[in-house]
Amino acid sequence: MFCAATAWGQFDHTHAAWSALLKKHVVVIDGGKASQMRYAEIAKDRAALKSYLESLAKVSEADFKGWSKNQQLAFLINAYNANMVEKVLLRYPNIKSVWDYGKLIGNPFKDNFINLFGRRMTLDNIEHDTIRAKGVYDDPRIHMAVNCASIGCPMLREEAFVADKLDAQLEEQVTRFVSDKSRNRYGTANNALEVSEIFKWYAVDFTSGLKGIRSREQFFAKYANLLSDNADHQKIIREGKAEIRHLDYDWNLNDAKK
Repeated sequence: MFCAATAWGQFDHTHAAWSALLKKHVVVIDGGKASQMRYAEIAKDRAALKSYLESLAKVSEADFKGWSKNQQLAFLINAYNANMVEKVLLRYPNIKSVWDYGKLIGNPFKDNFINLFGRRMTLDNIEHDTIRAKGVYDDPRIHMAVNCASIGCPMLREEAFVADKLDAQLEEQVTRFVSDKSRNRYGTANNALEVSEIFKWYAVDFTSGLKGIRSREQFFAKYANLLSDNADHQKIIREGKAEIRHLDYDWNLNDAKK
């Protein structure tokens, strides 16, 4: 069993306990572009998951503020993802989508079931109020890292995010997601860039944070070769001339049945 802290009581920034669970229960599919979680199996390791969540809850806000930006961001992404898994397990196997909890009453993203920094928090508090807080991290790639337990969401990574590899991990998450033609592609039938609704919901986040990128169009231009195999279509994308359309988001649970 992995310990959540060192012998000196310091927080384990390798997030080894969370990584162990992910490596054991996440199934990478579609050539590495997507993943599923074995919820039935991780439910058997619920004690280990709860122990990791408790280790996160023991971190004070003062200690957190003393960490590097990468340590903070890795902590927050992992906290979001681990608590999302815990939320699913509260009803599993009687759950087909996170929205089974409700949208007005019982909204899973607005339920303050999380213990963090000495107070109760919601998933939205972690993502929107903390990770996305303007002028703090300003990295739109986080949208390919936080996972909402849904098929339409960028994949749940098969390892924890860690500070010393964070940039490379975020970049790989982007390339995996953008290259998934079921969720992002250049549609030849309508000559339009068909992309995930994530790029509509969080369009403002792509206006700052990444060097040389100040819009969704510039973001897509950087990854044009992943969005289409056709040189002419890639050129249209790089020039920012592609019409942008959004594909329906699949909120079904990212559950691996086998």
